[in-house]
Parts: sequence; C-alpha cells; structure tokens
Amino acid sequence: MILSAKGKGFCAGVDIKELSEDEEKIVDLNKGCYETFRAIRKCSVPVIASVHGFCLGGGIGLVGACDIVVASQDAYFGLPEVDRGALGAASHLARMFPLQHVRRMMFTAEPINAEEAYRLGAIEKVVEKEKVMEAALTIAKKIAKKSPIAIRLAKESLNGIEPHDVDKSYLYEQGFTLKLYQSDDSTEARKAFVEGRKAKFKNK
Repeated sequence: MILSAKGKGFCAGVDIKELSEDEEKIVDLNKGCYETFRAIRKCSVPVIASVHGFCLGGGIGLVGACDIVVASQDAYFGLPEVDRGALGAASHLARMFPLQHVRRMMFTAEPINAEEAYRLGAIEKVVEKEKVMEAALTIAKKIAKKSPIAIRLAKESLNGIEPHDVDKSYLYEQGFTLKLYQSDDSTEARKAFVEGRKAKFKNK
C-alpha cells in the first residue's frame, strides 16, 4: 500500500485557525489522529509513504507510522507544534530520527530536509519530485512478489519487537497536549500564528 498526497505538499498538519476558533475540537482531533496513525501501523501489509514538499505536524504521525518512506528532493519534515501551542507525534518522530535530533526538532520547531533525513536513515530514498511515486511503486512491486503470509507475519513481528509501543507512547503524549492547551501561552501561540505576529508568552 502506498500513502501519498497531491498539491504543494504531503501534509501540513491540523488547521490552527479552525482550532483557535473552537479549542474543544482538540479532543476529537487527538482521537482521530490516534486512530489514523494506529490504523497505518496495524495495517496487515507494508505501507510506503511517498512524500513531497512539506510533511509537518500530523504529517509526521502519518509518515512515522509507515513502514518505508521515500521522498522527493524538495521534501522536509518537522514538528512546529511548540510554536503553535501544542505537542504530539514525537513518538512517531522517534521512529524516524535519533534521540538528539528528535529533541532538537521538538524544542526548536525547525524541520529537516530530505537529504538530511536520508543521511540519518529516516527515509529509504530521495528522488526528483516527478519520480517519487515511481520510487514507491518500485519497492511495492518487489514486496508484492513475496509470499503474502510471510510479509504479513514479518510486519507483525517487526511491530512487536520495536523498543517501545508507539500507540501507548502517543496516548501518553496526548495527555501533555491537553495539559498545554489549558495554558494561556498555548492560546497565545495559536492566536499569534493566525494573526501573523510574534507570540508574547507569559509562562502561564
């Protein structure tokens, strides 16, 4: 299975403007994200992400839940959450990048480009934008030639031997997202983003 998108980028994450208008939506949003990311990871067949352009916020959750990632040269990956008054998807980011890079990306909200992601082992291949789907299909076709039961069991076993349970870790993260949403700084971050200005934090 291949997960891809059309348009300028793969996924920019949630609509901050919509959230700023109704903050109670965060509960349903968190539930939807959890179920979506889990469905990708628990899919009985390998899921290959074909990424171009921006892959931010919830996009990291999608890609981080996949089994294999190929990306175009213009792709970049990041979690701008702390700049938007939120948290989340670090569990999935940790499936892609080493610990220190995960922390830097979370704390600074700065993204990593495709070449750097490839160097760090987060993605399988970097190709021209026009060839990213072709690259994903090439891998998918190789997998499709294998024994279906062998591939299903291989994926189940690989999920089972991961050092931490991503689903449980993500639920743990979501508790901190809800806690942060109760703060004035979180509200200010979203308002500042929507209004196109620099946020003024009060540590409250």
